[in-house]
Amino acid sequence: MSDLLTPTKVDPLAAPQAAALDRDGYLLLRGAVPQAWREALRDAFEAGVGPDDQWAAPRGVGWRHALVDLDPTVRRTCRLPSLLAAAGRILGEPFFLCQVEGREPLPNAGYQALHRDGVGQNAVAALVFLDSYGPGNGATRVVPRPLDPGDLDGEPDEAASLVLAGEAGDILAFDADLLHGATRNRSGARRRSLLLSFKPARSRADEDACRAIRNVRMDTGEMFAP
Repeated sequence: MSDLLTPTKVDPLAAPQAAALDRDGYLLLRGAVPQAWREALRDAFEAGVGPDDQWAAPRGVGWRHALVDLDPTVRRTCRLPSLLAAAGRILGEPFFLCQVEGREPLPNAGYQALHRDGVGQNAVAALVFLDSYGPGNGATRVVPRPLDPGDLDGEPDEAASLVLAGEAGDILAFDADLLHGATRNRSGARRRSLLLSFKPARSRADEDACRAIRNVRMDTGEMFAP
C-alpha cells in the first residue's frame, strides 16, 4: 500500500450544510454523483455480486452484496469533494477511506433495527444510492440528533425516525454514532447502494490488521485533511 506523506486537502462544507450536519448528525447530498458515472457504478455493483464464499466473513441474510472496491468509478465516487467535505466536518482531523462495498436489500427483506455503527469510534459512514429509494424499497431511516435520547441502554424510539427518499446519485453521509437502520423492501424494487466508511488516521493500524476479514483489497494509503 502507498503511504502518502502529504494529505489531500479537503474543502470545507458550505455554511448551511455544515450547520445542518452539526445539528442533525447526517447530511443528504442530493445529486452528488455525476449523471455520467451512475450507470458505470451500477455495472460495477452487478459485476461484484458473487457467491457467498467470495467473502471472508458471512454477510447478512436478506441482502445482496458486491465486491466493488477496485473499480475506478467507485473509487472516484468515494473521493467526491462534497462527500469528503462532510466526512472532514464530522471527523475534524486527518482521515482515510477504509472500506467500500455494495449492498442491496432483497424483496421483502433488509429490515434492520435502529442501531449505531461506531459507538465511540469517531467514524463516518456513507451510502451512495444507485437507484431511487424511499419507504417502499427499503430506504434508510435515521433519528436526527436532536431527537436521539443518547441512551445506549434503552430501546430506540421508532417514532423519532425519519425514512429518507430520493434519487440515484444522492449520498447520505452520517456520524457512525447516529441511530439509523434500513427498512423492509416491500415493493421488491431495486435499491442498490455503496456503503463506505471513513476513519481517523490514528485508526489505520487497527483497520489494516483486519483488512482480510473485511475483504478490503484497495489501496487505503491516501490521507485527507479537513
